[in-house]
Amino acid sequence: MTSSASRSSGARKIRAARFSLATATALSAVKLVTGVATGSMAVISSAVDSLLDVLMSAVNLVAIKKAEQPADEAHPFGHGKYETLATLIQSTIIAFSGGAIIFESVRRLARGPEISRIEGGIIVLAGSIVASWAISRYLKRVARETDSSALRADSLHFSMDVYTNAGLLLGLVLIKLTGMSWLDPVLSILIAIYIISEAVRLVRHGLSDVLDEQLPSSIQDEVSRLIADHGRLYLDYHNLRTRRAGSRKIMDFHLTVCRHLTVKEAHDIADHLEKRIEEEIHDADVTIHVEPCEDESCVGIREKCPHLAEAAKPVPGHRDPFLDSTESTKKGAS
Repeated sequence: MTSSASRSSGARKIRAARFSLATATALSAVKLVTGVATGSMAVISSAVDSLLDVLMSAVNLVAIKKAEQPADEAHPFGHGKYETLATLIQSTIIAFSGGAIIFESVRRLARGPEISRIEGGIIVLAGSIVASWAISRYLKRVARETDSSALRADSLHFSMDVYTNAGLLLGLVLIKLTGMSWLDPVLSILIAIYIISEAVRLVRHGLSDVLDEQLPSSIQDEVSRLIADHGRLYLDYHNLRTRRAGSRKIMDFHLTVCRHLTVKEAHDIADHLEKRIEEEIHDADVTIHVEPCEDESCVGIREKCPHLAEAAKPVPGHRDPFLDSTESTKKGAS
């Protein structure tokens, strides 16, 4: 990916993170005021969930800004794992918040909940459903287009807010109709369990990056396909390794080429492959280790090597680095 495209992608992620932070702050403030005014633990737990959205969005904004910094001498692979660090910090705080909600809900359930002006909570939760749906759709689109793990996590949290707020809204309506106020803390406990489960999921996601887990099989298959498309330029490839650092997909593999190629020809083939993969796979960072063919049956004269003869065959409408290098060598010799 070109540097200008990379800067544009980074700017979009930062704008999305700022938008998420602003909207989450507004939602949490409205819910918190309403929850305190009505005494509804369900609305307060939803406000806490939105406060966690604020925390996540704030941490994501800082992490994305850090992650977009270019590689330097101390960080040759870039700063992409700031996004991973942000995910782990978020998950820890989310888990503690879920525990606090359970504690307070059980305490209220034991002494008997008291709720007033429940209509205000119903209105706030209904508006929150619409707002969370719109925010999640926007973040999901930007996360998909920029391949940001931090924004993807943020989008998932907002999308789940739609369902949790819908459940709380239904509970408040039932309380309004039946007067069963014990439903309020019970619903809050259910929301807290969901919050803790989300924290566990985020920990797993963050640890997969920290432990350099392989990229999804779909991406590895795409890399293999792109390499196979240039099969006439090499004899074999092996040791394909992939990992993620934030949005960056880091990969390397060994490429076996004919031993009779010049250093420049072998470099041009590897360079061509690296650029091709980076063009097709967003935020890819590719390194290729070139190895010479060890086929003992290969003839010792370059011009009689069957592998080079195959590679030199022209393909209509196609230019490749081997042919370009060979023609340049011939012109220099003449």
